[in-house]
Amino acid sequence: MNYKEIKKNQEVIAFLKKGNDNLGTLGYTDHSEIHCTLVAERGAMILKKFGYSEHDIELVKIAGFMHDMGNAVNRTHHAEYGAILANDILRRTDMPVSDRVTIVSAIGNHDESTGGAVDAVSAALIIADKTDVRRNRVRTKEQANFDIHDRVNYAVTEAALKVNTEKNVISLNLQIDERICTMYEYFDIFLGRMMMCRRSAEILGAKFKLTANGSKVL
Repeated sequence: MNYKEIKKNQEVIAFLKKGNDNLGTLGYTDHSEIHCTLVAERGAMILKKFGYSEHDIELVKIAGFMHDMGNAVNRTHHAEYGAILANDILRRTDMPVSDRVTIVSAIGNHDESTGGAVDAVSAALIIADKTDVRRNRVRTKEQANFDIHDRVNYAVTEAALKVNTEKNVISLNLQIDERICTMYEYFDIFLGRMMMCRRSAEILGAKFKLTANGSKVL
């Protein structure tokens, strides 16, 4: 079982679609296949930059694409539910148990409320997930109806994740429109996620830096 096969797996796709539909009804931003594909490919880019094996890169891609399936069960503890669902799907494939356990562990630890990086695959997954901040994750364009999560995502006009292997630094550089969301509001929502990225970067032997409107924040 590889990443290309997982992306076509109808069971995985069904869980992701239902999870994203549920979150849409509850007022959350986009958690669709688009988000999950971005997380998979961004996680792969991070591990590749730091010289990890093709095997580890394949694992983070699979974990990244599957990581939000648990939203189909419930938003609360969605990471843990997603890990259980992923285990059930992957154990019916030819995947070695050691690879399955690594993927399940990464998925189960990706939420900031209950988890944290435990190895390189989970670290790359967390950084890839938490740095997906962009305007088009907001479902409605009626700003009068935005909640705080909508505003902080919509306020980000540019977001660039850069990996500098010479300096061992992972940087997220944001441009934020403060007419839509204040810096205080942004960091009230995202500081916990950014701290999680910092701890994840340490697992990779790197530092995590955050700049907003040209100023270093973290």
